[in-house]
Amino acid sequence: MSVPRTARERARAEITREITDAARRQLAESGAPALSLRAIARELGMVSSALYRYFPSRDDLLTTLIIDAYNSLGDTVEHAVASADTPRAQLRAASKAVRDWAIAHPHEYALVYGSPVPGYQAPETTVGPASRAPVAMLGIVYRAWEAGTLTVSPDDLTPELAAQSANIAAMIAPGLPESAVARAFIALTQLFGMVTFELFGQLDNSMDPAGPFFDHSVAAMADYIGLAR
Repeated sequence: MSVPRTARERARAEITREITDAARRQLAESGAPALSLRAIARELGMVSSALYRYFPSRDDLLTTLIIDAYNSLGDTVEHAVASADTPRAQLRAASKAVRDWAIAHPHEYALVYGSPVPGYQAPETTVGPASRAPVAMLGIVYRAWEAGTLTVSPDDLTPELAAQSANIAAMIAPGLPESAVARAFIALTQLFGMVTFELFGQLDNSMDPAGPFFDHSVAAMADYIGLAR
């Protein structure tokens, strides 16, 4: 049962939302490195000292924007996975959800998957939200393996890669073969690489529009992972 918020809490939440909305507009106009609390305060008609009560520093505001972006993407991917039935359909739906979200939120995508912001060090609080989309997609592979519908190829992994894959499996997919984990991560990086290339104009005048190439690549990655047709 949720506890009703006080008027003061509601007011604080509303002002916080106004600040983060203004920050997103600034991201779109100037990019993350130019994010300025003073400029946001001027836009909102606030004195800087009042805004600092909500976000003590630029890095605190950046962290909130990053967490919000990761959680928004995580919500979208998790909903897409839940809306499909077979693992292959889930991978297709989740991949499309990543692309659609990135196209709809290009500046937030650039914030979390683009160039690092100079001088900013992401805190541990960003790790959980950042993991949501990858975990949801690895979960597709894990459930296919549990159901016996995953074709596992015995890849010859180096000891270091095998250990990395085993650690990941131990955390979120107990028992999943190391080669399956490695292939899932190859597909994951392929997905975000395609989205990044499209969003940042690297496919212009080649695979443009990118939809057919994207759909074909997702199907190829499903085959590579070993998801049954």
